[in-house]
Amino acid sequence: MPWYYAVAERDHEIQNPTSAEKIELLGTYLRLDPAVRVLDLACGKGGPAVLLASTFGCTVLGIERAPEFVEAARERVTSAGVGDLVEIVEADAHAFTLDPEGWDAAFCLGATFVWDDLAGTLAALAPAVRPGGYVVVGEPYWRHWPLLRGIDDQGFVALRETVGRIESAGLSLQGMIASSEDDWDRYESLHWRALDEWLAANPRDPDASEIRERHERNRDDYLSFQRELLGWAIFIARKPY
Repeated sequence: MPWYYAVAERDHEIQNPTSAEKIELLGTYLRLDPAVRVLDLACGKGGPAVLLASTFGCTVLGIERAPEFVEAARERVTSAGVGDLVEIVEADAHAFTLDPEGWDAAFCLGATFVWDDLAGTLAALAPAVRPGGYVVVGEPYWRHWPLLRGIDDQGFVALRETVGRIESAGLSLQGMIASSEDDWDRYESLHWRALDEWLAANPRDPDASEIRERHERNRDDYLSFQRELLGWAIFIARKPY
């Protein structure tokens, strides 16, 4: 079966409900410069890595296990002329050995499922960051709580409880960059277009019906309740000295 997200995120420069401007804002919050080393785990097609390296001159190591995304990320690195700053390694981020306190900042943007949940992600990333360094996580949260009956919380909680999970990991929240409805609409609309075009071009693919069902279910969930109820933000947390 064609991997669903390789099809759905064909046109995404940034594979999260955010924008290039907000990724650049993240770089200013972190005070990135050529002396800063960044680790980007489950980096996808390398959108943030390339953008931050191009803008701030920081060095970035991206870890991604999907070969389709690794290929796209390496092409972007070459096209942007930042091959001396960004390295993309094809590997499972969960199994990748992280040097203790070896990084100024460690990212996981929208992929905490790699370590099962937010708590597991924070437990994995925090030891890799030097004292005073940053753990940066992109994570959904529910804007309204409790949820309406029948809606699966998917393991996410309200904003304050999400921050509480970060604080429980011994980290200090330094800032957050929340997604707007425009960010969400752009992110989801690119999914819909790519999937509709793939389905039109591959009507006899043996997995087309399964991809169509998932596409239509995800679109219906977004329109029915997620657009109103589900938030997403980049959380910037500092490891104590």
